[in-house]
Amino acid sequence: MEGLMMQYPLTTTAILEYGNRAFQHKKVISYLPDGSRHAYSFGDLHKRCKKLANVLTQKLGITKGDMVGTYAWNHYQHLELYYGIPGIGAVCHTINIRLSSQQTEFIINHSEDKVIFVDATLAPLLEKIAAQLETVECYVLINAPEGFSTTLPNTMHYEDLLEGQSEEFEWPSLDENQACGMCYTSGTTGLPKGVLYSHRSTYLHASTVLAPNAANCSNRDVVLLIVPQFHVMAWGFPYMCVLTGADMVMPSLHLQPEAIIDMLQKEKITKANGVPTIWLGVYEAMKKNPPKEKLALQEYLVGGSALPASLIDGFERDFGIRGVHAWGMTETSPLGTVSRLQRKHAQLGQKEQLEIRAKQGTEFPGIEMRIVMDDGSIAPRDGKTMGELQVKGAWVLHSYFKTHNQENFTKDGWFRTGDVSTIDADGYMQITDRTKDLIKSGGEWISSVALESALMSHPRIKEAAVIAIPDATWSERPLASVVLADKNETVTPKELMEFLGRDFAKYQIPDQYVFLGEVPKTSVGKFNKKEIRRLYAEGKLT
Repeated sequence: MEGLMMQYPLTTTAILEYGNRAFQHKKVISYLPDGSRHAYSFGDLHKRCKKLANVLTQKLGITKGDMVGTYAWNHYQHLELYYGIPGIGAVCHTINIRLSSQQTEFIINHSEDKVIFVDATLAPLLEKIAAQLETVECYVLINAPEGFSTTLPNTMHYEDLLEGQSEEFEWPSLDENQACGMCYTSGTTGLPKGVLYSHRSTYLHASTVLAPNAANCSNRDVVLLIVPQFHVMAWGFPYMCVLTGADMVMPSLHLQPEAIIDMLQKEKITKANGVPTIWLGVYEAMKKNPPKEKLALQEYLVGGSALPASLIDGFERDFGIRGVHAWGMTETSPLGTVSRLQRKHAQLGQKEQLEIRAKQGTEFPGIEMRIVMDDGSIAPRDGKTMGELQVKGAWVLHSYFKTHNQENFTKDGWFRTGDVSTIDADGYMQITDRTKDLIKSGGEWISSVALESALMSHPRIKEAAVIAIPDATWSERPLASVVLADKNETVTPKELMEFLGRDFAKYQIPDQYVFLGEVPKTSVGKFNKKEIRRLYAEGKLT
């Protein structure tokens, strides 16, 4: 027997219309590539999305199911594309601007983008490959200054297209299971793979992330969206903020620590997101030049890679700002867990609380997790037994775009993340490594993530990345590449070995260290261990 409830499709259009009805006055503030500040309301966003819908359907010939690419920074025009494109039944394909030319060419041809909206500052990156793009009919330039010149063919200007367009547009009726957005994985272990999000998955993800046990966001918040809109739909925050009525601040290319601190002060931002390397830079800058007035920032949500316990502790101790650890993947839309203390943890000491907060956390409602050991059995939730983390849920993909490859999926329908993890009795998941990054030395497993977190807690270490290197006696040994917090200071390998000796067994401690100016990063700000391995193999790590 079916329930007698209305059919109300969960779509991105429903999010936009709700935001316009409930929070028409709330603000979207953009720091544009040229340094200017732009501000308008959710009501203005709603009107311009309807103008954009008219442009897409009447001027650009976009129809239901077409792929429309975006190659842009975080700002109000990109936000309009997030709603206008899926609103007409097309797919908003956000293209990662930090990928190589070869990867970008592959992604655009594989997705069959019909039109690409591109920030003028990024146009030179597409100019290099435009002749190889097989399906792109035209390019729409965003934030192009007067007299801007480009070799991209068939270009139009975003504001020129919107000018004079009607603010009236009747959104088509859409099935909530229809595709609304797509991102590609960063392709660090092969060609990038497309992850196609549905309206339903996007709506459910956004409405869950705003909850107290997740991002804890409300209409009283001002949220800084540091995570790029070209990276997993900015973690769903552009949808979450409209649902919850939070003011949004979009920084475009202004991601230097000093620029972020300036925005935090001027806009009285209360919540923010970003990868650990961003917040490490902000913390170091604030330590060197503390803000004269206490920031309104209450907490920052971190994902992408492990948030060191030392950074959580330092930010809170020095500035009263909470770091909140989360986990996710492109394949999980992306957020799947968050680590917040429960009432039962109030009686624990600060060190014990910090250990919990440094874990990736408990799964959201709508997500399930399990740890599977090498023999195929399910690991107990004891916080010690390691295995591969597998997930399923309402916003987890079931196959990649244009492929029936099932190597990442189990026969009973779970997604294999490739993360080696544990889950404790309270349901807190902790990633100990990626399967490809685990170090097996003398038959014993060593966690590179644990070593990195420990090294970055050293007062003279800013960054640390650990890889496995061949060893004639032990098969593999860990090699630590570290970046000093102050280039004028020094630290010896012996000091670091003694420092690690407090928490690690002797066989786990690296006996080789290299000192770098900066650890190589991936396109989304993670430590690029593939590049570190290449440099080591070529004898370039000294």
